[in-house]
Amino acid sequence: MARIQPLAQDELSAEQLNACREVQAGPRGKVPTPMTAWLRNAELARRGQKLGELLRFDTELDAALTEIAILTCARYWTSHHEWTAHKKLALQAGVSSGVIADIAAGRQPNFDDEKQEMVHKLSATVLKKGKLSQPLYDEGMAMFGERCLVELTAILGYYCLVSLTLNVFELGLPENVAAELNDTVSDQEAP
Repeated sequence: MARIQPLAQDELSAEQLNACREVQAGPRGKVPTPMTAWLRNAELARRGQKLGELLRFDTELDAALTEIAILTCARYWTSHHEWTAHKKLALQAGVSSGVIADIAAGRQPNFDDEKQEMVHKLSATVLKKGKLSQPLYDEGMAMFGERCLVELTAILGYYCLVSLTLNVFELGLPENVAAELNDTVSDQEAP
């Protein structure tokens, strides 16, 4: 059960209500789960969802590439709710079920598409090391160019925020526990 509950309609301030209406009028059509927590600061909710909207729907990366980056991030943080939501979206975008299963298991996927492979490689490296080596940066630039590399980095940063929000407040659990996410792949106990 979530550690933080959605605010009831009659508990929302005018600013919180406006943030909800804004996201409902956009391409998502509904309030995304992280906003359950973010609404405690209406401006955070408004700006956070707008950034997410931009990064999901308005970059030069196609949907399959975006979803591979998001799944790589969800796997890294073992964010069950994020994984569950974006696994479906990745399949709809044409990402193979084998690639998805490999990401879930922490294995190197066998890609048929070199751009998908590069997005996964860049994403996994950024998440693990927090940076790219010069040769890998150069490969990414050669394949995608400056704008796409900036957008990919922003997608990873945003979905780290989303994953951490979902994990800290246990949002979407237990109904969205993803059995394929074996917590031993990336979880480490903190003090």
